[in-house]
Amino acid sequence: MIPCTLSTYSDLTDLAVDTIIDVRAPSEFAEDHLPGAINLPVLDDAERAKVGTIYKQDSPFSARKIGGALVAQNTAAHLQGPLAGKGGDWQPLVYCWRGGQRSGAFTTILDQVGWRVRLLSGGYRSYRSLVSKMLYDGPLPHQLILVSGGTGTAKTRLLQHLETAGGQILDLEALAGHRGSIFGATASEQPKQKMFESRLASACAQLDPNKVTWVEAESSKIGDRVVPPALWSRMCTAPRIEISAPLPARADFLCRAYEDLTDDPAQFGAQIEQLRPYHPVELIGQWHDLAKNGDWQTLATGLVRDHYDPRYAKSAARSATPVRRLELPDLSETTLQQAAQTLLSGAAPA
Repeated sequence: MIPCTLSTYSDLTDLAVDTIIDVRAPSEFAEDHLPGAINLPVLDDAERAKVGTIYKQDSPFSARKIGGALVAQNTAAHLQGPLAGKGGDWQPLVYCWRGGQRSGAFTTILDQVGWRVRLLSGGYRSYRSLVSKMLYDGPLPHQLILVSGGTGTAKTRLLQHLETAGGQILDLEALAGHRGSIFGATASEQPKQKMFESRLASACAQLDPNKVTWVEAESSKIGDRVVPPALWSRMCTAPRIEISAPLPARADFLCRAYEDLTDDPAQFGAQIEQLRPYHPVELIGQWHDLAKNGDWQTLATGLVRDHYDPRYAKSAARSATPVRRLELPDLSETTLQQAAQTLLSGAAPA
């Protein structure tokens, strides 16, 4: 058994192990885990709760005895299942919540098998402290340029074109699993806040601080996920470019980008209801009728013109003047590709 200590976040890239194993319960793993880790729980959620109850209501000794038997059974299942094909040269890193009994017991058995096992000192908590240090204590060293513009100006798609053309991007909506508006939910549930921060920390660690990083000008919340303060403060002071396009082109783009929502008129109607506090009853009714009739182009036009654009105008008025404005004639892939190349040719580190 070889103790492993993480002193900085960059130590994660130098682990030189074949597999990272999280032996915590599935619910703990689902909330957050080390990048690339797999979950081989030594106690599932029900077993963990059972052992905890015995510990509190009976005795620590009884809890350890029952817990030890369960850990042995589950470890045997892992050895005969996911780990059955691992050769003698396989080198895993194992961790639990704080590097205590669960990971210690699992590591001991793997070590006795003959594998060179690393045990993460401090467990998941030591990793989480590094993520918190990066995203909460800051400041981040990255040179950001924000891509701003009204709803439907294809900012996320432009980011993807920037990346394809060789630019460096940070796609917050992809990391948060949300498109950043009332209508922005996707079929997949958003990651928990800690998981979002883990994804964000991993993405930031792979960015070159000496190069410009393009980021969409999001609000401080993306769906239910909150942008951590170190990144948010960097975004608030970053220069921004502003994209504009004709309203018909924006409506057409939204119909294509949100096609998944138009396949479910009932769900779309429920999301329109969330706008009721901001608009007259008659307008909400019109939007409902358009959704029921499948007139998505007219509905998208109305939502942008009457809901999103007025709010964007107020937000833009409070922001610093954009360093560049780019007016696009349409939002075709060719136009977005050309826009990305134009932006990259004029971008330079601050």
